[in-house]
Amino acid sequence: MMDLPLTHKDIIKILPHRHPFLFVDMITELELGERIVGIKNVTISEPFFEGHFPGNPIMPGVLVIEAMAQVGGILARLSVPESMGIEGESAIYFVAMDKVKFRRPIVPGDQILFELIPMRKGSRIWKMKGKAMVNKTVVAEAELFATIR
Repeated sequence: MMDLPLTHKDIIKILPHRHPFLFVDMITELELGERIVGIKNVTISEPFFEGHFPGNPIMPGVLVIEAMAQVGGILARLSVPESMGIEGESAIYFVAMDKVKFRRPIVPGDQILFELIPMRKGSRIWKMKGKAMVNKTVVAEAELFATIR
């Protein structure tokens, strides 16, 4: 097991995502198979702010959910160690989402804290309940489904 917090150098060993599509900066809490907490620092230099929206930068909701899914992917991959040995493919795929709610916009300067817990876990299919918080206020929530191949 890796020591906490997991930082960028650790995360890129777990996820196949890279800049500009890696949306997890740090994992601060991890209970294998049970719970994970990850952080995304939102900065004005994010490439999506150029067009979303000029003069009123807001992080796209789909990217908030993608970041949440990436944090959940870290939990699933570390909890199913055999998925880490698969070379040449990501081994885990985000396949569905349900009950998605956005409570308030996320803007440059925000630090998003993602917390996910499994609702169903296994060697092949995971369902997780996640929430995104800024300053201890829930800003988004969703149920996410992933498959491990």
